[in-house]
Amino acid sequence: MAGNRRPTIKTVAARAGVGRTTVSRVVNGSDLVSADARSRVLAAIKELNYVPDSVARGLVTSRTNSVALVIPESESRLGSEPFFAALIRGVSAALAESRTQLQLMLVRDQAERDQLTESVATRRVDGVLLVSVHADDQLPGMLEDMGLPTVLAGRRGADERLSYVGSDNAGGAAEAVRHLLGRGRTKIATITGPLDMDVGRSRLAGWRTAHQEAGVPASELLVEVGDFTLEGGVRAMRSLLERIPDLDAVFAASDLMAVGALAELRRSRRQVPGDIAVVGFEDSILARHTDPPLTTVRQPVEEVGRTMARILTDITLHGADRQQVTLPTELVVRESS
Repeated sequence: MAGNRRPTIKTVAARAGVGRTTVSRVVNGSDLVSADARSRVLAAIKELNYVPDSVARGLVTSRTNSVALVIPESESRLGSEPFFAALIRGVSAALAESRTQLQLMLVRDQAERDQLTESVATRRVDGVLLVSVHADDQLPGMLEDMGLPTVLAGRRGADERLSYVGSDNAGGAAEAVRHLLGRGRTKIATITGPLDMDVGRSRLAGWRTAHQEAGVPASELLVEVGDFTLEGGVRAMRSLLERIPDLDAVFAASDLMAVGALAELRRSRRQVPGDIAVVGFEDSILARHTDPPLTTVRQPVEEVGRTMARILTDITLHGADRQQVTLPTELVVRESS
């Protein structure tokens, strides 16, 4: 019987005496509806217990109720770095609030880049959350040119045009180095992130700032460029020990590189923190399970993901303006320093 069928937008339109587009506009909160028509549609929705679906919303908005989380990294990198898992948890939690589907897209080669371009061009997604952006990455510019709402995890530089959410990378790094200086360390090396990423440059800037504030020379010999991987941390720590055997502390720009540094220090029979203190950045689950437990800068990665998703939802649903958010960090002191 008709009374047992799930009501549709057509049913509501017929009951209210309006067109289906009017129903869709009411569902989406559009102002392009008269007060009388809105009242009749709302009454019909209540009477029929109508639950709006994506078809109704799509009549006016052409929304897919789907966004892409684009990560231009390999599967192995995605699986090995706790950062990505925490970010995805945050994004998923926020999108669930608006019943928006998440599409995870890894862009590792030209074929996958072409697939992303096609999805954007045909509007298979309402917007994009873009992670791990390097300076020469053409994806942000392409998305901007195509007019697709985009939110970055971190900015490309101080002149960023797109919406982004990041952590206070420079401030957090400076706090880490101040902590080491306060513990009497005088030769504090740093293992940076990639310097074609703002996060890498900003954490290096924080290392320099803390030295300048304290009037302590920050020799470039104390800087070793890393890549945010465990293996990169091992290689960088080995290079630093060969170059400056008497260094007494190291600030690694990620927990994963700090874990690599700890492994190399153990191999070279250096005591932590007795000989060399170690501080990381992120406060991932790794930090609590190293030997010794790792002092690190906590960045709210899940909150970064949640905030990115909410900003994108504000833009796609409500036409909100660009938003650029920097979240605070916090030093977590453990036994490694």
